[in-house]
Amino acid sequence: MPPSEALGMELSGFSPRRVGAMVLRYWYLLRGSWPRILELAYWPTLQMILWGYINQFMAGNSSWVAQGAGVLVSGVLLWDVLLRGQLGVSVSFLEEMWSRNLGHLFVTPLRPGEWVASLMVMSLLRTLIGVAPAALLAIPLFGYSVFDLGLPLALFFVNLILMGWAIGLVIIALILRHGMGAEGLAWIAVFTLAPVSAVYYPVSVLPGWLQWVALSLPSTHVFEGMRAVLFDGAVRWDHLAWAFGLNGLFMAAGVTIFLRALHRARVRGALLQTGE
Repeated sequence: MPPSEALGMELSGFSPRRVGAMVLRYWYLLRGSWPRILELAYWPTLQMILWGYINQFMAGNSSWVAQGAGVLVSGVLLWDVLLRGQLGVSVSFLEEMWSRNLGHLFVTPLRPGEWVASLMVMSLLRTLIGVAPAALLAIPLFGYSVFDLGLPLALFFVNLILMGWAIGLVIIALILRHGMGAEGLAWIAVFTLAPVSAVYYPVSVLPGWLQWVALSLPSTHVFEGMRAVLFDGAVRWDHLAWAFGLNGLFMAAGVTIFLRALHRARVRGALLQTGE
């Protein structure tokens, strides 16, 4: 049948009511899932805030990048450690959801703590595989090595991946509670913290009330410490101490929220009802 005839037959039986019924179905799915609604406005708002602060800072500090060689490259690479750390935990969990294997795991002797440990090991491996090539490639391309940060680099790495794990566990808990409708949180959660983590500009750029929020995050102390090393050649042990202390609280909260969500999912029988 010629394409023109096929198109004519399709249009002749076209029903706006059926179109409306399908739109209504998809609208109910969207309306019934707050994470999906949040995701619609998320990226435009985040990009506006992040680049607005970058623009505001650069407008009055045009020589800032030149004074700290590699400060933006280091910021990008360290930020990716946090991102990959969180995604490594979340995606490994989602792979069990997508394959409908979650319920099968817990008819084995596997304990929740053992499962969490395996998620963290896989997160570490994924992060190293993802970030190491980029860090090495920056040397011939831009003449800058993030490894020049020395020992502080290892401490920054540990803090960022710990924070990523804590956020990943909270995301898993939300998915266990709200189902696959909350899956999008795995891809957007960490980016919400980018504007207040002071990745590309100092905390002083932020409004006063927002600086307190920023300083409550381990990531902010890591990036402030990174800039101190690059600009002043000094290790800010106070920032590192705050980062480790806050990460202790974040990890304790993440594990607690995850274990409670897992227990409730077991009680509801939700582990056997998940999947794509």
